[in-house]
Amino acid sequence: MPIKDILTVLDLAGDQPAAKYALEFGRNYDAHVTGLAVSFEPVVPAFAAAPMPVDYLQAAHEQAIAAAKESQGKFDELARLTAVKSESRVAEILTGGPLENVLVHCRPTDLVVVGQVNPDQPEPMRELLIETILFESGVPVLLVPYIGSKEYQPKNVLIGWDGSSTATRAIHAALPILERAENITVLVIEKPGSKRSGQPGADVASYLARHNMQVTIEVVTNPQASVADTVLNHVSDNSNDLVVMGGYGHSRMREFLFGGATREILEAMTVPVLMAH
Repeated sequence: MPIKDILTVLDLAGDQPAAKYALEFGRNYDAHVTGLAVSFEPVVPAFAAAPMPVDYLQAAHEQAIAAAKESQGKFDELARLTAVKSESRVAEILTGGPLENVLVHCRPTDLVVVGQVNPDQPEPMRELLIETILFESGVPVLLVPYIGSKEYQPKNVLIGWDGSSTATRAIHAALPILERAENITVLVIEKPGSKRSGQPGADVASYLARHNMQVTIEVVTNPQASVADTVLNHVSDNSNDLVVMGGYGHSRMREFLFGGATREILEAMTVPVLMAH
């Protein structure tokens, strides 16, 4: 399915690397791009010894809205300069509260673009926001590193393949991107005790070949590093400009899903990562 509708969660500070990527992506695919600025409303503690002053609450509310509006304005200007079909919105949520007001904007779209956690300019609830969109929106998520990206049309793509349903969904979501790529590598990491029949990765390579894609399979057997480090080392050694992979962890429990390889890659990623769950 073509990518024709993109939503990007805007940063409240900085150079907006995710928004820039989403807009360039939208221009390349003739897609409509929506910028969503999130206003984080302050929480009133239930155990407060005295009621919070109304003036304080009003000022905090206005400050949160002003920060979101400023971010929205930056996106609108970037969109104007890029000449991409676009619109912008503001979603209000309670800090630390449920994110349904964000999810309702994410679900009716083809792709959500959001920036990696920036340790130098931390955003409120950014890690939880990424986790919730990935696991609850039903939409693939493209994570953009906080250092930005030099390439807006990926040409050298790495697919992390483990045969899972999440990796399968990620590949399906990435098909419009993969069709334009010049090099596609399917990376299969064979851990000790893995049991696969036939050539690892051959099934998905054949599938992509039927879409007229040139695919190389690379198998790493018994890696000395973690899955995340193995993927990131491959990116560094081969100058990949996009990683496509499933978003998953090692536990079936919801509170532990966002961990393992997923968390490690998102913490140390240097190129955009397209994930699906």
